[in-house]
Amino acid sequence: MDHISNLPDGVLCHILSFLTTKEAALTSILAKRWLNLVAFVPCLTIDDTVFLHPEKGKRDREDMRQSFMNFVERVLALQIKFPLKRFSLNCFTVVDMDRVDGWISSVLARGVSDLDLQIINNEEFYQLSPKWFECSTLVSLKISFGIDIGWVAGSVSLPLLKTLVLDWVMVSPTDFVTLLHALPSLDELVLVDVMWKDMEDVTVSSASLKTLTIKLNEWLYALSFDTPSLVHFEYSGLVALDYPVVNMGNLVDAQINFSEIHIKQLGEPDNPEDALRFSNVSKLFLGMRNVPNLSLLPITLQVRFLIQFLEHMNKRRSSFETLIPKMFCFVLSCLVLLSGAFYVDIRVYAHQLT
Repeated sequence: MDHISNLPDGVLCHILSFLTTKEAALTSILAKRWLNLVAFVPCLTIDDTVFLHPEKGKRDREDMRQSFMNFVERVLALQIKFPLKRFSLNCFTVVDMDRVDGWISSVLARGVSDLDLQIINNEEFYQLSPKWFECSTLVSLKISFGIDIGWVAGSVSLPLLKTLVLDWVMVSPTDFVTLLHALPSLDELVLVDVMWKDMEDVTVSSASLKTLTIKLNEWLYALSFDTPSLVHFEYSGLVALDYPVVNMGNLVDAQINFSEIHIKQLGEPDNPEDALRFSNVSKLFLGMRNVPNLSLLPITLQVRFLIQFLEHMNKRRSSFETLIPKMFCFVLSCLVLLSGAFYVDIRVYAHQLT
């Protein structure tokens, strides 16, 4: 007996939602019972690599690209009368951007709550349409890979948005501030390798933000955090030249992992100028001094790096290095700097101390 086909439609559609949309559509050939189930699937995942198989060279064929776009539009047309919870679009092949705009407009009109966009447009940054960001149903938004969100200067209305992920997208610091201020319910923010249009001050400002993850891959003159409700903080990558504002009064746990490039640069002998340039990182630590749980990864805590900029922050502490072993000097300096921390996770390998 076919026990699977005897399951209720809701259960079958839930199962199909874990497949890519192409795989879910292929089930329509199994039997009449499955013919129209794809129309009720609440989650759609459109991935052109699944359809075009780049390893076989299909993405280079115009007829295959047209077939892919026609398939997406048939599926969306089939589902037009039904609500949609999640829509994921991974489009790494050059297709008609006007048609892509139509796909996204269609799913937003159906009350989608979780939207994941990864679009690459022939080595140019894909411009998102401002009309997509006047949506009263979006709760989670992820924008990745080669997308320009300069539209923020226009009107933005995402009252229910709780999670925002920006991964390798382009935006100016000014537009970024405008965006955050238009998100009154924002709870989690993830910034990964964001390409800032201007090397000016970047400010993460949100009264509601609870969780912040930032990976910095560009040099910044200044990086500020005006996040009074922040509870969880994770920072990795490059060090900014200055941290003018660090407002994290409710922080509970933090993890800091600076890039190895600073360790190598500042570890060179006779390099006091560069060490002084980055000594403002102390402002970041001082802004987190009352965090109960602080995790500093090994690359951040290499003695050679920390000792150099701590000496620039407080000349009096540099004399400790000649009085006690480097390890105790290092731990003492960190504890003085982070005197409010209840738990400090310090992981340093023995060979790094010499």
